[in-house]
Amino acid sequence: MKQQGWKRWWRAAGVRAIKTMAQTAVATIGAAAVLCEVSWDVVGSAAVLAGLLSLLTSLAGLPEVEG
Repeated sequence: MKQQGWKRWWRAAGVRAIKTMAQTAVATIGAAAVLCEVSWDVVGSAAVLAGLLSLLTSLAGLPEVEG
């Protein structure tokens, strides 16, 4: 992949990972709020793990970049 292609991939994968992390954090906070206690360690860990998994999943391909 050319230099420009890698830059596009990292940008698209990064945006996707950040969105996934935000969605995971909102879902985790929402679930914890129902239980009346938010564990910020759990929220952060879940969000970071979701972001990492998103980046790894993006290795299979990103429709935004292909073409």
